Amino acid sequence: MEPQDPLAAARQLIERFLADRPERTLQAYRLDLEDFGRFAGEALAVAVGRLLAGGPAAADYLALQYAVDLRHRARAPATISRRMATLRALVSSAREAGLIDWLLAAPREEDVEAGGRAGQASYLLPRHPSEVDRLDLQHYALTAALGATHRAPVAGPARILDAGCGTGQWGFDLSAQFPGALVIGVDLVPGKAGGPAGHRFVRSNLLRGLPFLDGRFDLVHQRLLVSGVPLASWPALVAELARVTRPGGWVELVEPMANFDRPGPATERLLGLTKAFARSLGLDTEGAIPNALGPYLREAGLVDIGAEALEVPVGHWGGDVGALMATDIRAGFTRVCEVLQARSGLAEEEGRALIERAQAEWEEHEMAWTFALAWGRRADR
Repeated sequence: MEPQDPLAAARQLIERFLADRPERTLQAYRLDLEDFGRFAGEALAVAVGRLLAGGPAAADYLALQYAVDLRHRARAPATISRRMATLRALVSSAREAGLIDWLLAAPREEDVEAGGRAGQASYLLPRHPSEVDRLDLQHYALTAALGATHRAPVAGPARILDAGCGTGQWGFDLSAQFPGALVIGVDLVPGKAGGPAGHRFVRSNLLRGLPFLDGRFDLVHQRLLVSGVPLASWPALVAELARVTRPGGWVELVEPMANFDRPGPATERLLGLTKAFARSLGLDTEGAIPNALGPYLREAGLVDIGAEALEVPVGHWGGDVGALMATDIRAGFTRVCEVLQARSGLAEEEGRALIERAQAEWEEHEMAWTFALAWGRRADR
């Protein structure tokens, strides 16, 4: 889009898009576009300008949020499909006009369904093709920093549950570590394909309860869900994890602290923007969750509670682990900036500049991020 007058370009695009349409098609397109403007809370030309200016990742996320909103409003599947098709056709016209060089992806049905389920529209980071790589890097960094896959002193587990499994890599590693065990990963959408023979994926919403009988697992593991589980939902969620753990089995929780250790001003600015967004979604932004992991386990009836604070370096100063964490955090901040750009909460240039300065700060200040671990055993009967 022409940087000097994006609003005028958006108006011209809409006019060209609607010109010379048959009357019934024109009426349908107008209804669809007007509804998109209402969803965005802006004049249509402003909303379209924001859609195009945010770039492909932000536009895909905005389209997904719009599809979720349509489902929340109980619009018929045919209506949702038509409005997504109208939006994609408009973006295609913008590409043909030379305003952009990308196309809008159709939101995947499983992502719309996941976003529409209770409590899950609050996930901080939008699904993105690179999110798989980011989560895997995060896993490798934490495993290397910990020097193990887990801290709970479980011996020879037969059944292992990975709640909120993401890509599934933690479960894949556990399958290799305990080749005779059945490892089940639970999440709203599948992770990576091609897992080991002993690994299974089950689609489920953790906030609606786990689809397993009481006392089924020797080890139940949950990690880094503070960015997706509302603050008020944590006690019930941990109690549900304890329910499916067998007597003598273990539950382990891992969550990051709300603040970095030794950050610089650009990093603080990025973290502040992220927290403001997270707060609007009902997520913990003050560190209540990592500081309450042990008490949550105790309230759920578990005993032999253990806890550890793991400081993980961020930046090349911290060797391979620090380099992995720097890549993870850079990607996470990039995703958040794209969302804020789509919501008109941050200029693209400012986001890029902040991330560039923040990476220099990580090396200069030898920044780190502390993770809270807690584990507990379900009492023998």
